[in-house]
Amino acid sequence: MEKEETINGSSEAVANHHLTCQLDGVGGPEDASAVNGNESGEPEPSDRRKEILKALEAVERDSAAIAESFSSLFASLRFTLSQATSSTVDHMNCFNDAAGHLQECVLDASTKGNRYINSCLRLNEEMKGMDALATQLKILRRHVDALDSVVNRLVRLP
Repeated sequence: MEKEETINGSSEAVANHHLTCQLDGVGGPEDASAVNGNESGEPEPSDRRKEILKALEAVERDSAAIAESFSSLFASLRFTLSQATSSTVDHMNCFNDAAGHLQECVLDASTKGNRYINSCLRLNEEMKGMDALATQLKILRRHVDALDSVVNRLVRLP
């Protein structure tokens, strides 16, 4: 019957035949007919195929059930986390955005603060040489005040 299905173009029968042969440890169709004629008590290839298909169906059902269970668990955890923190995913995204903007502002302020400190340090270095200049200006101021006093006395001479 498998040969008739192959002639009709059914590749499923060919795949099942090859699967049966490989699972039985048989090399090809010739070996499969030899096994069928064997009276050693081994189940027929079609019986083994049915058992394998049943096992695969059971594994598929179990996998789907496990996947659904995990999906339900994660949904429950997400909902519980949302309630525990009294925030939704949108609130968390908004919080992330705000934290990112705050980080950028802090970095900008830190950069400007460093520039200000460096400018103050440069000014401090330049001002160290100003002490002598300040002393000279004080002396000059005294001389100008003394000169002003002398001029005022001279101008008031009546």
